[in-house]
Amino acid sequence: MHNKTIKELSTLLHSKQISSTELTRHYLDRIAASQHNAFLHVDVDLSLAQAKAADARLAEGSAGPLTGIPIAHKDIFVTKGWRSTAASKMLGNYVSPFDATVVTKFGDAGMVTLGKLNCDEFAMGSSNENSAFGSVKNPWDLLAVPGGSSGGSAAAIAARLAPAATGTDTGGSIRQPAAFCGITGIKPTYGRVSRFGMIAFASSLDQGGPMARTAEDCALLLNEMVGFDERDSTSLTPEQGNAREDFTRDLNQPLNGLRIGVPKEYFGEGLAADVEQAVRAALDQFVKLGATLVEFSLPKTSLSIPVYYIIAPAEASSNLSRFDGVRYGYRTPEYKDLQDMYKKTRAEGFGKEVQRRIMVGTYVLCHGYYDAYYVQAQKIRRLIADDFQAAFKDHCDVIMGPVAPTVAWDLGAKSDDPVANYLADIFTLSTSLAGLPGMSIPVGFGAGEKNAKRPVGLQIIGNYFAEAKLLNIAHQYQQATDWHTRAPEGV
Repeated sequence: MHNKTIKELSTLLHSKQISSTELTRHYLDRIAASQHNAFLHVDVDLSLAQAKAADARLAEGSAGPLTGIPIAHKDIFVTKGWRSTAASKMLGNYVSPFDATVVTKFGDAGMVTLGKLNCDEFAMGSSNENSAFGSVKNPWDLLAVPGGSSGGSAAAIAARLAPAATGTDTGGSIRQPAAFCGITGIKPTYGRVSRFGMIAFASSLDQGGPMARTAEDCALLLNEMVGFDERDSTSLTPEQGNAREDFTRDLNQPLNGLRIGVPKEYFGEGLAADVEQAVRAALDQFVKLGATLVEFSLPKTSLSIPVYYIIAPAEASSNLSRFDGVRYGYRTPEYKDLQDMYKKTRAEGFGKEVQRRIMVGTYVLCHGYYDAYYVQAQKIRRLIADDFQAAFKDHCDVIMGPVAPTVAWDLGAKSDDPVANYLADIFTLSTSLAGLPGMSIPVGFGAGEKNAKRPVGLQIIGNYFAEAKLLNIAHQYQQATDWHTRAPEGV
């Protein structure tokens, strides 16, 4: 059962060939036997209670397409009943009294929560090695990182521990782990998915999205995720274009006449030869499907790294100031006075990468540096967004290129070099800064003895609210290829 897609499992559930209880037990047994450290918290009784309720809906005929389907949530989304830790010691034993909007939406659709997924602490990282609860292992190669920060989500799907998972993308944290683990993931237009109950990292960048094996499955999940939420001040309204829609409606549209923009900057120095070969082969496949390739330039691509690593840490510094040991979360056991308690709590509760970003963010927001760094970064952010708009107006319908410059690297290989981790986000950051939708689909593997079993992802970027188009393009590619059907050895 675990090798079937969400669409296939839905058919089995509605035809009464399997029950949600049976399906949930199957996945829980696989989770218990796994060695990937993808899950942080599982509660068998809670999951089976939800499965029983789903079976009742299926029996009475009030079930929707996702009723009874198991899903796991990145531990950035707060969940009532399960721990909500953000993979941090700071929230190590925190149990939320409410659900995030995304969790509520999937619960209303009848989906069954399997548990909470490991991630980089407070979603800060590109390798899932920053978790306070240990690194996640890539199912394709246990010596490799799964990508981050949604590495637990990607690994769980690749290892067939869950058919669906939620992720969050601030600078590429859905797309990059999806690429490294050979699955499909989509970051919607900023503001389409509610951030209420999503533990904040960088508020102007964070965006939730679905991760699954196929574009069709992601479309089914996205149907439930989008929509205005009055509890989220960054949520787009229906008048702004954020209307509920059926993202499966155009999946079978042909790609004849599609103009694919290929940025020169995405294929320059630093791109590994094996990644380029797999991406170029995927582009050739799109030509066979009726598309046309258009080479053009996104000249400010290289500026996305310094801009992102000014804006995101600045917002993180502000958002994480609430974790002070006073109201909830970790508090140091020994302290002299209030000031000492603050200092020790934050020093002991936050990991190194989170501390690093808080310090950088605090620095750029200081008097005398705010105008020189933060304001200038926001101006360049607007120019980056303008470059994309010019491209969609003058050159192409969508943009394609690699998700990351290399395949997944070895666990520990970049642990002592944070800048090397930051540089791995070069192709995903600009999309996030512009608030555009983007997705990753598997298109092959690396080359050589080590990399031959490490997946390569293709990034597809669209204009605002073009999620249905991206999913159509990805689905057509997946109908013509079988990369998305590949499974790690032993799964």
